[in-house]
Amino acid sequence: MAPYLLTAGVSLLAKSFSVLSCTGSLASRCTSVLPSAFFSPVKFLTSEARSPPKRPLNGYMRYVQQQKPIMARQNPEIKAVDLIKTIAQQWRSLSPEQKQPFQEASLRAREQFKVDLERYQAQLTPAQLQQQAQEKRQRRAKRKAIRKKRELTNLGKPKRPRSPFNIFMSEHFEEAKGITSQAKMKSLLEDWRNLFSHQKQVYTQLAEDDKIRYKNEMKSWEDHMVDIGREDLIRERTLSTKKKPAARAKKATKKVTKKAKTVKKATGTSKPSKKTTKSRSAKTVSPPSTKKT
Repeated sequence: MAPYLLTAGVSLLAKSFSVLSCTGSLASRCTSVLPSAFFSPVKFLTSEARSPPKRPLNGYMRYVQQQKPIMARQNPEIKAVDLIKTIAQQWRSLSPEQKQPFQEASLRAREQFKVDLERYQAQLTPAQLQQQAQEKRQRRAKRKAIRKKRELTNLGKPKRPRSPFNIFMSEHFEEAKGITSQAKMKSLLEDWRNLFSHQKQVYTQLAEDDKIRYKNEMKSWEDHMVDIGREDLIRERTLSTKKKPAARAKKATKKVTKKAKTVKKATGTSKPSKKTTKSRSAKTVSPPSTKKT
């Protein structure tokens, strides 16, 4: 049995050596059949990137990027928020000469960013450019909405009225079934559907009271916005209702003036025109006609 195993091992080794010796010839044969992309992986990986270039950091962010690891090593127990606060305080205390290297590096990076961006946009198709512009508009609108919402909360705008289900959910969220918030919401929705009409009526009445609260608070808030000169934050409905009385007053004055004109024309108290006065004077001056006898 042992001689058989030895001969089998020797034959396998011989086959492996023959395969290794034929790799060059096999590769030369395969290159004539397969495309060249399969045999140039380095060129394929090092092709130009399709992603847009990143915006460069400004001078302050470059200073933060430089000082953050140094400050973290010196103060390992400090929190990240406090770390950024101390770095920002250091940046404010720097002189213009000390800030100049970071700002100049930012300017150089910005110039390079413009060149890279033009090169990247030259590679895009018109459809890709249109999609990129649309995404940019969406991001701008989202940022604008976030800023407006933050401004309204800072100005103390009242919260919108809650629905009956929202009131029910806020009361029973803690004891709801489920571990995650999504599972609790699902169980609360099932419980809400299983409630009787008289049980839902309680939350419906609470929602109606909340609507009254919102209406009163919004009225006082909008009056305050008018006082401070922020009419742009008032709803269009209230603006239209405020404009209606003024428009009605204008219409009433127009109607009064029209009626006065019609009354004057009917009574003849209006001033006669120049033509009518001339004709009347001519009639009075003309001598009487004498008939021949």
